[in-house]
Amino acid sequence: MQPDRIRSILRDEILPTVSKPARYLGNELNSVHKEWSAEMVKVALAFPDVYEVGMSHLGLKILYHLLNQEDDVLAERVYAPWPDMEEALQRRGVPLFSLESSRPLKDFDLIGFTLQYELSFTTILNMLDLAGLAVFAADRQEDDPLVISGGPCAFNPEPLAPFIDLFVIGEAEEILPRLVAEYRRLRASAELSKAELLRALAELPGVYVPALYEPVYDADGKLSRWEVRDQAPFPIKKQVIKDLDQAFFPTRFIVPYLETVHDRAMVEVFRGCARGCRFCQAGMIYRPVRERSVENLVELAQAIVLATGYDELSLVSLSTGDYTGLTRLVEELLPKLKERGIALSLPSLRIDTFAVELAEQIQSIRKTGLTFAPEAGTARLRDVINKNVTEEDLLRTTEAAFRAGWHTVKLYFMLGLPTETDEDLAGIYLLAKKVADLGESVRREIGGGKRVTVTVSVSSFVPKAHTPFQWFAQDTRDELRRKQRYLESLFKKSRGLALKYHDVDVSFIEAVLARADRRVAGAIYEAWRRGAKLEGWSEFFCVTRWEEAFAACGLDPAFYANRPRRYTELLPWEIIDSGVSKEFLAREADKALAGSKTVDCRADCEDCGVCPGLKVANRLRYRDSGLFGG
Repeated sequence: MQPDRIRSILRDEILPTVSKPARYLGNELNSVHKEWSAEMVKVALAFPDVYEVGMSHLGLKILYHLLNQEDDVLAERVYAPWPDMEEALQRRGVPLFSLESSRPLKDFDLIGFTLQYELSFTTILNMLDLAGLAVFAADRQEDDPLVISGGPCAFNPEPLAPFIDLFVIGEAEEILPRLVAEYRRLRASAELSKAELLRALAELPGVYVPALYEPVYDADGKLSRWEVRDQAPFPIKKQVIKDLDQAFFPTRFIVPYLETVHDRAMVEVFRGCARGCRFCQAGMIYRPVRERSVENLVELAQAIVLATGYDELSLVSLSTGDYTGLTRLVEELLPKLKERGIALSLPSLRIDTFAVELAEQIQSIRKTGLTFAPEAGTARLRDVINKNVTEEDLLRTTEAAFRAGWHTVKLYFMLGLPTETDEDLAGIYLLAKKVADLGESVRREIGGGKRVTVTVSVSSFVPKAHTPFQWFAQDTRDELRRKQRYLESLFKKSRGLALKYHDVDVSFIEAVLARADRRVAGAIYEAWRRGAKLEGWSEFFCVTRWEEAFAACGLDPAFYANRPRRYTELLPWEIIDSGVSKEFLAREADKALAGSKTVDCRADCEDCGVCPGLKVANRLRYRDSGLFGG
């Protein structure tokens, strides 16, 4: 179907009938519209969730503008349609299309899905089907686009391997431009088959082509070895940007017409995390820490707010409070933002790095949210997970926040952590109550004001690949529900405390997919065939579909979620080299069981394996020393 015909149907028949039609317009401020030509490499950047979620993702914003700065590359966006839009497209025979040009996805050379969350896997299949493409890579035609994927979930690519032509492993800004350039060269140099093209692309660092690797399982269902074809690289090493000051970062972000999940301007202060929380996949796979200079950040921030008109700027990272130039950065940015009426927000603050002075400075413009993540209710369990903060840290920090004028605080915890007991669960309640009592005490002391509210959000622990806890089992669903009921019994009579927790079934399926091997692709397909899609939205998730899908494939999901692994077991994701050694992860797992802590790796190297190959001096705390990355 031609783009003009698609636009006509959208304008006259579809958009007036669907919810939030602005999701599908594609003509927002700062969107990029290029003339199509045969010489261009055309890339559809696909996010397997709806517009409001995908438009909030910083990585996709970076890649969109990075690719479009090249004259011979065209990048456009596509998001998952809401069910009313999907039904309208199917009823009129309109294929899934890109926003900027209304071109069917089949017209592109490359379709790139970002993998942020395991429950988005079925949506990927649904988007491929809506585009008129076969969901299995082996069934797609020679002239169909290559389907590629990247992001944190690509660090265990196996459950999606049969659907994806190639994965990019690591930071896509480092890989994707080279991949596009090599694709263009190969396309121009010879008439290669798709298989030959993929084999050639597999030679690029950080590119994993699943068709070149065959997993072999033993009699008890565990992975025993890989059969590697055509002397393909093994393992696939993640790619890393060594200097963020020299890396591309856009300033003309697209400004949506409707409110998105993170409806604000963003600038990334640093990448990676040196804290070493043992449950945290991002803290492992995004190592090493690389900071942007204060000067670079001030320049970027000013350009971004001028080009977008947002009234809030967020300084983002995995742990913004750990940025070593934070105080100076805030001092330089605040006056410039204040004169324009722009608020500054600092998500991902560490409990032990939130300064009273910083709190008072930030709230002088407009208070934004304040959230802390103790993760565990007792000091013992915080030592197990290597969350190097104390109860005193939390109380001191929240007291400073209450005195600076905040009256609502959110606290994040996890349920079902390794070695957890009911005493640890009770510690969640006791710690939250101390914060609430402290807030009320401060309120009375300063002469009233709004009552203090402490909201406690409790998620279920999900063991993730490439972490020290990758070998640990997730609690069974019955045990997680018992723990939730126990917490409810503690919280139900406490004024000023609100308890929220995640759906146990969702966390169970997330754990299954996070530690799955290639055989689970069959269950993903079956779940999608039964209607699974947009499962990050509670109204669309249905665990019964998944249970039926696993039964149809003869698979036991508990084999993946609720089974501990031995250190000697070959894990499906070991085909990917995250840079963090298996030996380091095993040492950290042993230290967890012993309740032993590991310090910030910038203070004392624990030899995780990442930095030597990158020639990064990981003991240094600030890249402007001139030695970081040397």
